[in-house]
Amino acid sequence: MTNFIVDNSSDFAEQAKQKIAEFNAQHWDASQRQALGLKQLNAHGEVVAMLAGRTFGNWFYLESFWLQESERGKGLGSAMLAEAEAIARRRGCRFVLLDTLEFQAKPFYQRHGYRVAWIQQDYPFAGGAKYFMTKTL
Repeated sequence: MTNFIVDNSSDFAEQAKQKIAEFNAQHWDASQRQALGLKQLNAHGEVVAMLAGRTFGNWFYLESFWLQESERGKGLGSAMLAEAEAIARRRGCRFVLLDTLEFQAKPFYQRHGYRVAWIQQDYPFAGGAKYFMTKTL
């Protein structure tokens, strides 16, 4: 019987990611992976919108996209998403992947041409759902 050591630290998680990256490097050039981040500040210099992801090969992975409540419905999110997609296209990406929870922004993404590719049911709890969405650029 093996006695595993529990390590829930962020340092350990980063070490695990690094080991996977080292393995992957044997199969592709991960140096081509680039961060893609956009933010919008208000007149007071406060962040009111943030978009973060990364591009690699044919894909733009949109990891995080947040707008302050007061900025929603004004076109800022649409403009920011369009700019991120344009940057991804210039980098050679042909597709976008993102995920959104059932109470987040699925209708917003659908209005911008994203389609549900897969649903993770009962996430994170019974009755919830996480939607994995894609778009061809």
